[in-house]
Amino acid sequence: MRRQRADAIPIVMENFHLTDIGGIWHLTKEGSDHAARTFPTKEEAVRGSADYLEGKVASLKIHDRDGKIEEERTYPRSADPSRPKG
Repeated sequence: MRRQRADAIPIVMENFHLTDIGGIWHLTKEGSDHAARTFPTKEEAVRGSADYLEGKVASLKIHDRDGKIEEERTYPRSADPSRPKG
């Protein structure tokens, strides 16, 4: 088991949501009232969100048109807490 150094600063993961609002896909940071980015289609939104989150430690919850979470992605993949070791 790998141990974290006592003086290491914990990494905080930012949470984002990708939702359809009136036919426009919004990438919004959790807790914010404003979209960080908007996209005309879900496909563009998923690709554009990955680009936006590059270099960040973040969780992206992708919602369906009814608002239910259909998928969750972690950036970078190595930061996924549920990812199996090895």
